[in-house]
Amino acid sequence: MQTDDVIKLAEKLIQISNTIGEKDYVKFKGIYARVSDFLVKFAGAKSPFLTAISSMPTDKARAGQYLSEILRSFIDHLDDGLVGGLSPRRQAEIDVTSDFLDQAQGLLRSNKVHPAAPTILIGASLEEFLRNWVEDKELSLGPKKASLDSYATTLRAEELITKQDMKDIASWGGMRNHAAHGEWEELGGTARVKLMLEGVNLFMRKYGE
Repeated sequence: MQTDDVIKLAEKLIQISNTIGEKDYVKFKGIYARVSDFLVKFAGAKSPFLTAISSMPTDKARAGQYLSEILRSFIDHLDDGLVGGLSPRRQAEIDVTSDFLDQAQGLLRSNKVHPAAPTILIGASLEEFLRNWVEDKELSLGPKKASLDSYATTLRAEELITKQDMKDIASWGGMRNHAAHGEWEELGGTARVKLMLEGVNLFMRKYGE
């Protein structure tokens, strides 16, 4: 997602926040959750903006206004170029991995191709996506060797992905390993590989916009 699109989304959240009154408790909880999710995605789980909204004023009448002020400050940061959406390089890398997944989809449609081939391609695409993400965030793997698991572990340590994401990545990595080692029975056939492709596509769409 480009910076202008992020700003538009923030402004939409500001408009909603400004409509919250003192007695709109349920409505406030909903917009608070949306703003929190927005800041985790575009500012980062350890962002001071996210920390700021966790310290809400005791005056309920000002709660919506407080959210608006935090979002407005975030927009100012975006305008200053201090934080933003995806860099052109990151977007290009995501486009490449998306192309690989499209190729895997084509292989799955062919009755002449063993499901191991698209499985390996899907796994490689996922690992490349995670590697680029780690590098874009300038994170260190420490003593760990570069791998699907080490990239995922590093991103999880920064709270950039969830525990469920970790479980999914481990499952997808296991399928890739079965395919790479010729363990056809463990792979589970074309239907399971299709589910893997759908899952990886959703994962990349979730974190690549």
